[in-house]
Amino acid sequence: MESLIFAHRGSSATHPENTLSSFQAAHELGADGIELDVQLTNDHVPVVIHDLTVNRTTNGKGQVKDYTFSELQSLDAGSWFDSKWKGERIPSLEEVLDWMKDTSLLLNIELKDGFPRFPELEKNVISLVRRFGIEDRVTLSSFNHYSLVEAKRLAPDMETAVLFMEGLYEPWDYARRIGASALHPYLPAAVPELINGALKRKMPVRVFTVNDEDLMKKFFEAGCSIFTDDPGRAVQLRRNMCEQ
Repeated sequence: MESLIFAHRGSSATHPENTLSSFQAAHELGADGIELDVQLTNDHVPVVIHDLTVNRTTNGKGQVKDYTFSELQSLDAGSWFDSKWKGERIPSLEEVLDWMKDTSLLLNIELKDGFPRFPELEKNVISLVRRFGIEDRVTLSSFNHYSLVEAKRLAPDMETAVLFMEGLYEPWDYARRIGASALHPYLPAAVPELINGALKRKMPVRVFTVNDEDLMKKFFEAGCSIFTDDPGRAVQLRRNMCEQ
């Protein structure tokens, strides 16, 4: 199975995470896809940010769900990482899809639908993906597997993937039971038994978050895909392995 490189929140080792500059950098560095996190604003706009609060990655305070999209746009989402990105904004999912549609990138959308719950998140995200006509390039993933079931109900043609952090036994059976067709395990949970069992059953395994080159090489050799903060390094390593 082909080993793909997904830029975790974009090229987040070199740029402020989950911003357009981070995604554009990942594309320029040769990543196969990007990974991003989506939740809803107070006025139900899907926005790209990981944390439930804006505290860590902006100059604001408070929960994302309590801001309107217009209010979020007034925040600086770049200076926390480096002053040269002062003025970087929290993008809407629509903005990212509009940019991405003209590339060949794959896209993993993590639905941040745990606590709090966003009843319209799946519907709004799927509607946007369909508007841009990139259903065949998108995977919807979540730690909330009820969200995955709802996404599959709304869009049976779109791939869903199970995010998990524990040592699940034969998770490919569970994934298929909820309509998912890929496994996204946390690095420590990506044990050989899981990788070999899933790949034997033609179920992709995409491991997060892999930044160490020795581990990258291990997963590439096993036929896994990875999520990494440093897509430039991963692309170069995979290229070197192919040339050997």
